[in-house]
Amino acid sequence: MVLSLFSRFADFSKRHFDDLSEQEILALAISSEEDDGRIYEAYADMLREEFPDSAKIFTEMAEEEDEHRRWLIDLHKEKFGDKIPLIRREHVRGFYARRPIWLARGTLATIGGIEAIRKQAADMETQAARFYSAAMKRAKDASIRKLLGDLARAEAGHIGAAMSAEKKHTPQDVREDEEAAEQRQFVLTYVQPGLAGLIDGSVSTLAPIFATAFATQDTWTTFLVGLAASVGAGISMGFTEVASDDGVISGRGSPMIRGVVTGIMTAVGGLGHALPYLIPDFWLATYVAIAVVVLELLAITFIQHKYMQTPWLKAMLQIILGGALVLGAGVLIGSG
Repeated sequence: MVLSLFSRFADFSKRHFDDLSEQEILALAISSEEDDGRIYEAYADMLREEFPDSAKIFTEMAEEEDEHRRWLIDLHKEKFGDKIPLIRREHVRGFYARRPIWLARGTLATIGGIEAIRKQAADMETQAARFYSAAMKRAKDASIRKLLGDLARAEAGHIGAAMSAEKKHTPQDVREDEEAAEQRQFVLTYVQPGLAGLIDGSVSTLAPIFATAFATQDTWTTFLVGLAASVGAGISMGFTEVASDDGVISGRGSPMIRGVVTGIMTAVGGLGHALPYLIPDFWLATYVAIAVVVLELLAITFIQHKYMQTPWLKAMLQIILGGALVLGAGVLIGSG
């Protein structure tokens, strides 16, 4: 067991790049081109529905990778026959890996959007160019050396080609439309559910928390009521968001993501003014809780203005007036 653990850390199961034969270098290049082609196809599929112009760029890049793969296979057949050794990136010590963001189909917002994909593609081409440059220096066969050098230049030129394709398929007006659509999707999937949860958690828990506070003047009891109200409201709002809209027709994104965001923000909204009642002194805890409520309402107003384009005055009247009424109701009921 100790030897197995040591072997894992020492990476004895992997080959060093310098130890690879020319046949193994070609085999590694073939599998790498296959993987990269599939990744670009996955990016194209991910973008095709919402961003068809950007999807065309990655479709063209996938076709380029497939052409490189055919060149490499033809040369391998000529030099070493039809049997290609199975060797992949993960079999070579220190070889570059690919971040698996292409696996996140349908969750474009969670991986940083289109710009994150473009950056990943640029990194992939840079790494591939470095690989072919290093492989070319090790190759002794003239035809293998020539192809590896050609591929190094081709991969290095892909970044420029991709930029040209980007200008062709995604001119400024198209990119602006894509960015606007991406921003809208972010608002629908994250901001809107989070805002609904924060409003519900901040406002709806005011009455029970402050009613309990003024009825009992017991900070610990008030905290427990606030904790129960906040967690219960978070769970309820989360499940309601998941069940209310599957996102297929509305385009609001994954119901699970929206449900989690709504539930967390609802709980956070309630806990904000429940936590001060961990302070033993009743009036100090109450003053701190009221200050927290003011900050919560201001934060909600800011989010509404920034992301929902609600005018400042209208947002303040809606949220602060509503919150003040609920807070006042809780205090009156608790003092009665």
